[in-house]
Amino acid sequence: MAGTVKTTWAMGHRRMLLAWLLALGLGAGLLVYFHRSPPPDPILIGVIHGLTGNMAVSELPLVQSITLAVEEINQQGGLLGRPVAMIVADSQSDPDIAAQEAERLILEAGVSALFACWTSACRKAVKPVVERHQHLMFYPLQYEGLEQSPHIIYGGLAPNQQIIPGTRWALDHWGNRVYLLGSDYIFPRTAHVIIKDLIRAVDGQVVGERYVPLGDDQMADIMAELAQLSPDVIVNTINGVSNLALFRALHQSNLTHLPIVSFSVAERELASMPDIHHPNHFAVWGYFQSLDTPGNRAFVQQFQTRFGADETVSDPMEAAYVNVKLWAQAVQTSGSITPEQVNQSVLLQSVPAPSGIVSIDGGTRHAWRMSYVGQARPDGQFDIVFSLPDPIRPMPFPGHRPLHVWQQIAQRLSADINS
Repeated sequence: MAGTVKTTWAMGHRRMLLAWLLALGLGAGLLVYFHRSPPPDPILIGVIHGLTGNMAVSELPLVQSITLAVEEINQQGGLLGRPVAMIVADSQSDPDIAAQEAERLILEAGVSALFACWTSACRKAVKPVVERHQHLMFYPLQYEGLEQSPHIIYGGLAPNQQIIPGTRWALDHWGNRVYLLGSDYIFPRTAHVIIKDLIRAVDGQVVGERYVPLGDDQMADIMAELAQLSPDVIVNTINGVSNLALFRALHQSNLTHLPIVSFSVAERELASMPDIHHPNHFAVWGYFQSLDTPGNRAFVQQFQTRFGADETVSDPMEAAYVNVKLWAQAVQTSGSITPEQVNQSVLLQSVPAPSGIVSIDGGTRHAWRMSYVGQARPDGQFDIVFSLPDPIRPMPFPGHRPLHVWQQIAQRLSADINS
């Protein structure tokens, strides 16, 4: 009898303990349900591009590329357990407004990094803001070089990756009588200094040199001069919507037989002028949409699935996309979103990109990039007609002049433009 009572008590005790455990478990579940932690705050990045104004045709697509990269990062779980969110600011194609927006995004929004600018005028306006706050900016464009900031990553092409190989190709293929045509700001004027050095090296001749204001569409005098001089090749450093006016004027003036090599016309700009095909138009970039590689085909498909089957992709767009991936990898590697730590980590990064492996050169803070020459097609794409076999190490200060001479040239050009 005693054994039966003891067994009954034990069974009841176990049932009571089980009931308590179940109750505690349920309570814990309810506690988790009612006190679940809120979702983590997003990591903010600032995006500054011209959504309006004369650079919008070129800069709007860069925002799309950055959006695609951010969405891919978030689909893979974000960074450090947090999603990434963009704050997009319209520079209105105005460098001063871009600088104001950079200040606002750094001080008020608390962004981790800036992805900004197309023109060198914009970059030079934002540069002191980023440096003053010891922040971090990623710049996606090919540019004139002669600059190196401890707070900027230059993801586009340096002069020795675009201007120099492109000019050499033009001289080799078309001749030494060159007409220089550019927008009136720092990139074309500096590029022309470099180009003139190359022309002199082959005993060539600059038969004419013209600059037009950004957004200008008056090309009549230039067309008359081109018809009179008949250069072997036009080297074009015009940016923005003025390219549309240039190629329309060449078409209307029956000057499409003149070879023209452009340093700022990519697929998007070409697509904006479908009825003005220039058969002897060539462009020099580190990426073309027509690159036939598995990585690039996947990238183009992803972009077109997201933004439309007829959308085109260009070198600056690819660089903008890759810049975000470099930043994200630096965040993961450093375990931090602070600009100071990411700024150190990013110098060690390489990422697979649509154009191939892109690595940051720690000494110059520029990217190793390929160099291609493409011939414009009527459908808005380029056929690659020349490429160098390997990625080129960036040299923002070309080696054919001493560093101090380039610095003096940069100061003089900046003073002339700002005077």
